[in-house]
Amino acid sequence: MTFLRPTLLTLACLLASPGFADDLPSLGDASSAIVSPQQEYQLGRAWLAMLRSQVSQLNDPQLKDYVESSVYKLVETSQVTDRRLEFILINSPQLNAFAAPGGIVGVNGGLFLNAQTEGEYASVLAHELAHLSQRHFARGVEASQRMQVPMMAALLAGIVIAAAGGGDAGIATIAGTQAAAIQSQRTFSRQNEQEADRIGILNLEKAGYDPRSMPTMFERLMRQYRYDAKPPEFLLTHPVTESRIADTRNRAEQAKPGGIEDSMRYQLIRARVQLVYEETPGLGAKRFRAQLDENPKNDVARYGLAIAQIKGGQLNEARENLKQLLAKSPNEIIYNLAQIDLDITNNRLPDAQSRVDRILTQYPGNYPLNQVRVDLLLKQNRTADAEKALDGLLKSRPDDPDVWYQVAETRGLSGNIIGLHQARAEYFALVGDYRQAIQQLDFAKRKAGSNFPLSSRIDARQRELMEQERMVKDMMG
Repeated sequence: MTFLRPTLLTLACLLASPGFADDLPSLGDASSAIVSPQQEYQLGRAWLAMLRSQVSQLNDPQLKDYVESSVYKLVETSQVTDRRLEFILINSPQLNAFAAPGGIVGVNGGLFLNAQTEGEYASVLAHELAHLSQRHFARGVEASQRMQVPMMAALLAGIVIAAAGGGDAGIATIAGTQAAAIQSQRTFSRQNEQEADRIGILNLEKAGYDPRSMPTMFERLMRQYRYDAKPPEFLLTHPVTESRIADTRNRAEQAKPGGIEDSMRYQLIRARVQLVYEETPGLGAKRFRAQLDENPKNDVARYGLAIAQIKGGQLNEARENLKQLLAKSPNEIIYNLAQIDLDITNNRLPDAQSRVDRILTQYPGNYPLNQVRVDLLLKQNRTADAEKALDGLLKSRPDDPDVWYQVAETRGLSGNIIGLHQARAEYFALVGDYRQAIQQLDFAKRKAGSNFPLSSRIDARQRELMEQERMVKDMMG
């Protein structure tokens, strides 16, 4: 599939129009008078598509599933009212996480490298969700000047550029003085930070976590990055000070003792992320082996070692380590997924299929398991079965570009050329390339020929995408 990425320069040109939307109606509360929640939602989706086209992402289904389920757990007890969330996992070892207007939740791989426990990880996301629920983005810019849609769009563009690695220079180069002003707004006010800390701590406790994890995380970050000339993006936009740590510590200590501090699942997922950022699987294996020598009962280290060994082609050694883990926890889905991965790598496809079928009876809706089922079907050249399985996956993940990409590839392999073009259209729409999306539907219509009902459906979808493109252009000037 050909990738044509919209450029940040194009985005900035769209955002630079100062006169747009002067006649927007005032809605709801003071911040809604500037940008309404529905406008935030629409902008957020347009911005997410742009971000997807610009940054390298972590496409590991197990990691995606963990982030999504853990955030929804926090959202259930939070003050976030609009729970239509979308996620992006950015392939960067730098510490960062954000919850942007419109319900967009972003997590860098570096969050897992820095957060040593699930409680610490959850404390960062609880804090970010509090910014979202309190609409600090809209309120923050309103405090300095009347902000309408182009200003919110410019703020989002600043986050895109920072996430893509452009830094302040990239923002200033692309969007000029307006973006420089917006960049300063991305640093939340002290009052907003205190509010997000306070609400985040309450939410951590309601979600079953130990809220003391938040000050613990902040304390370590301050020690770790105190003398860095350029601290990570998260600390640039959320400065950690002694007084802030003391305040969060005082608030957290008022909570009842107890609550989740850590979990095996978090540590297993963290081991997967750590391996992404090792220079070679061999170095990862060496590190996990050292941990295992220190403590032979360290199942996380054994799992990390097994994954490193699979990546490094040491399949017999990986099999032995997974055998020990599965003997202790035969139904642990993460271990079973590792065994399936090993069997596929080792070309033991009947063994992998048998395990997939068995585990699916226990976890029928599990995304990573259903994804590996598709991979296995494709390995066995069962493209029609894979296509059917992907149709099922789309029902639960209709807005996942990774799934649509694989749908397109699989439909192509099975000779479903009209379906291939339709899937490509959905993929390109989700990464913000409407021109390509509409063109793919043109190809599909030509192939449909005299099949009037199918041509009509394709035509209707094309009109919907044209309307989406027009709406995005209108919103952004």
